[in-house]
Amino acid sequence: MNQKQPTRNQSRRDFVKNSAVIAGGMLASPLLSRANFFSASDNVITVALIGCGGRGTAAAVQALSTKQNVRLVAMADAFRDRLDKSHENILNELKDKKDRVQVKEENKFVGFDAYKKAIALAEVVILATPPGFRPIHFEEAVEGGKHIFMEKPVATDPAGVQRVLAAAEKAKAKKLNVVVGLQRRYQSSYRELMKRVHDGAIGDIVSAQAWWNNDGVWVHPRQPGWTEMEYQMRNWYYFVWLCGDHITEQHIHNLDVINWAVGGYPVKAQGMGGREVRIGKDYGQIFDHHYVEFQYGDGSILNSQCRHQKGTMKKVDELLVGTKGKVYCGQASITDLKGNVVYQFDKSQDNKPYQNEHDELFDAIARGEYKFQDAENGAKSTMTSILGRMATYSGQPIEWDKAINSGINIMPANYDFNAAPPVMPDVAGNYPVAIPGTTRFF
Repeated sequence: MNQKQPTRNQSRRDFVKNSAVIAGGMLASPLLSRANFFSASDNVITVALIGCGGRGTAAAVQALSTKQNVRLVAMADAFRDRLDKSHENILNELKDKKDRVQVKEENKFVGFDAYKKAIALAEVVILATPPGFRPIHFEEAVEGGKHIFMEKPVATDPAGVQRVLAAAEKAKAKKLNVVVGLQRRYQSSYRELMKRVHDGAIGDIVSAQAWWNNDGVWVHPRQPGWTEMEYQMRNWYYFVWLCGDHITEQHIHNLDVINWAVGGYPVKAQGMGGREVRIGKDYGQIFDHHYVEFQYGDGSILNSQCRHQKGTMKKVDELLVGTKGKVYCGQASITDLKGNVVYQFDKSQDNKPYQNEHDELFDAIARGEYKFQDAENGAKSTMTSILGRMATYSGQPIEWDKAINSGINIMPANYDFNAAPPVMPDVAGNYPVAIPGTTRFF
């Protein structure tokens, strides 16, 4: 998209204001208030971090490590201890750039509504809370006219996906840069592979395989004084409304690669899954394995597997099979059907994709360019993972159109630490778990 560039005598602040006016996305008074987002120098880009866990902390460090004059000015999290630890870790990681952290005590916000206060103070926001909250946080950031980096996945249910898709259209109208943390799309080796796939290097794609198999993640034991809401929030990975299950929270990366290669999204899915090893009340609701067969509109099939079971084969990778050859994504190579290597990316020359996401985003913002519209794809790749989850939970074939338009909403009615979460334990402390063949969505 060709964008008008700021002239030598036009500040970046003025360029951003004028672009917003042209887009029809912001009124005059909010535009005037944008001056509050900058220091005396037009070169400063202010950032707010929403969600101060490990991924949010790392994303903030990466944003502050770009070449631009970036300042972290606000932080928000549900828990003060998480915010304080994040602030400490960011300072430790930045070393000679500690001056980029300028979060005053009054700009550290805690609670379910903390995101609104932090978003209001910055030009760019990093959204990295548990993904169940992503739709409402994204809506707020778009409404406020912010550029956005948001982690994947971007929702945990079809209703949330639809909210993100609607907000994505508003972001486009306002010309807001939105980058989603599907970092393979910002990795040099993957970009080179996909360029060749789309140029016909392996012919028509007929099938694909995707894996995210590893040991799993942490558990935080229940502590005295925690309400049920706090317990689930602190153990968010094990509750579907917060995490989406690991097929959504992790495996989305691999599913997105296949969507990228195919140039579309699956039309239906069927699969199997369950809990065999990771069982018991400490592991909430989610499965420890999923296997899904996704079918695309062109007839190609993706066989997808993800597993959290210690002691089993570990593999995180993707394979594409075409009428003329194969792509081995992890090896960054392409072969013909006889196994002869026809392209090999030099992996010693690969970039750091987690950093590159921020390098490219902040470079565009500093130049006054509108370049990134990742939200729509982020939502549809999130929906791909949800489609797979619905198939494994039910044991039934699930169609894309029916699922995405279902209106299924698994989020709480009220956001409060004394409110009841969407799922509650039984008298033995166990949580409801999907049962294939019994669980139904339609």
